[in-house]
Amino acid sequence: MTLHCAVLDDYQDVALSMADWSALGSDVEVTSLQSHFTHEDEVVEAVGDCEILVAMRERTPFTASLFARLPRLQLLITSGMRNASIDLEAAARHGVTVCGTSSSSEPPAELTWALILGLARHVVQEGSAFRDDGPWQSTVGADLHGSRLALLGLGRIGAKVARVGQAFGMEVMAWSRHLTDERAAEVGVVRAHSLGELLEAGDFVSVHLQLGDRTRGLIGAKELERMRRTAYLVNTSRAAIVDQAALVRALHDGWIAGAGADVFETEPLPEGDPLRSAPNFLGLPHLGYVTRRNYEGYFRQAVEDIAAYLAGRPVRTLGPSPG
Repeated sequence: MTLHCAVLDDYQDVALSMADWSALGSDVEVTSLQSHFTHEDEVVEAVGDCEILVAMRERTPFTASLFARLPRLQLLITSGMRNASIDLEAAARHGVTVCGTSSSSEPPAELTWALILGLARHVVQEGSAFRDDGPWQSTVGADLHGSRLALLGLGRIGAKVARVGQAFGMEVMAWSRHLTDERAAEVGVVRAHSLGELLEAGDFVSVHLQLGDRTRGLIGAKELERMRRTAYLVNTSRAAIVDQAALVRALHDGWIAGAGADVFETEPLPEGDPLRSAPNFLGLPHLGYVTRRNYEGYFRQAVEDIAAYLAGRPVRTLGPSPG
């Protein structure tokens, strides 16, 4: 019997060209879906007959109610080894095996610097003026050399961002609840003793924390007001770490010089969302992990996951085993 597999949210229509899906032979028929499904009904209608699904990051939530409406689903693969939008307990209850793939930390670190540099040197404003025959130089950029980079989180991505900041000649400071002097010294940064100290000291504040109960809403109005009016905030981690309404207010009222983000609480970001028109805001459509090498790794390992599952030896499994 041929199994049906669908790759969800393949926005660029590249999934089938990034790996050798033919290695699965005639056992699996694979299709790619480029449209994002906003509602659960749309997901069920599009893939309700599939035994295998491949999800790209957290674009489509897999809730208990959705698993209940996909009785044919046997295997769900997510890019990366962590996906907060998949209810792993519900998957197990419904007999669904969930597997992941590896994911590189270099691409989001690199994109963080695209946002920092874009903000510091007003790249979008000046580039648009250049293309539109606008004014020749209308802004004065902020210097990186000699300024302070303040990192919320010093894990794999935060440490990579720190090293680039050091190469620019920046002083780098970091804070998280569990950051130790030893870890800070290992990366060559100064450990801030509190979140407030970090925010008050940073010229460029960059978020690299995991989202959890203790980090959700960590940066709110009170915290944004503590930042320097000449400072920039960048978030390539998770949108919910920063209170989005407070961020919009901070940008409009000039509490900070500007902000950049690659992550949003609702994605794609709805048309007319206040962030789309907020002053001095540089937004990108969640491109942090979207590079050729990362995608090739995701989809090659998705093929491996499927082959291993069909052989009765699942690999890179997530969550409890199906009951």
